[in-house]
Amino acid sequence: MTPNLLFLPGLLEDAEVFQPLIQGLGPRAISSVADLTRSGTIAALAKDVLAQAPAGTFALAGHSMGGYVALEVMRQAPERVERLALLQTNARPDSPESTENRRRLMALAERDFPAVIATLMQKLLAPKHLQDAHLTGTIESMALAIGKEAFARQQEAIIGRLDSRAFLKDIRCPTLVLAGVEDQIMPLAVLKELADGIAGARLTVIEDCGHMAAIEQPDRVLEAFIPWLERTTT
Repeated sequence: MTPNLLFLPGLLEDAEVFQPLIQGLGPRAISSVADLTRSGTIAALAKDVLAQAPAGTFALAGHSMGGYVALEVMRQAPERVERLALLQTNARPDSPESTENRRRLMALAERDFPAVIATLMQKLLAPKHLQDAHLTGTIESMALAIGKEAFARQQEAIIGRLDSRAFLKDIRCPTLVLAGVEDQIMPLAVLKELADGIAGARLTVIEDCGHMAAIEQPDRVLEAFIPWLERTTT
């Protein structure tokens, strides 16, 4: 049976970020992308996801902020998720330094939202990919489509997220954890911590990749996704 696969985007991302993966998977999965712009807490966003999810069980793949929401979905309705992919995310709560930086960007967004996008861009991509107009254009167009009001809600949700590290042992479904070698936002150490906390999780590390693996290195992500979708046990 073809699995239903629900993607959860990250901060200032929409369905466009997953299009290379959706196209690459083709008929191997019935793919859809959740809207994570409506609510201001991770718990509420998880409820939004479950309201948008396919009927029955499904595979769940979350990137960055979407990974935080995916972990909360696993708390709220673990019986619905048959397999889990956590892309460039972590199980830790927000650090005081990160929260301070987020508040600063939220204030800047009220005055100059394009400046926020430009600031974030420098951390999102591997250095060589910052010269790729298609990649930077994709990120900018998604961010502008999401807008500053949803950005503020998403940042509040991220700031208030729980420490999920003690919960990881309760995840029992086949799990893929994916890291980018040049990811400035989610370093390899936190992805390894995430994978180590989940029984049977498989960690895939992608070279020449910043924080946006789905668009920076979609072929390599697909190489990890296809066997993950076919796994029958943890």
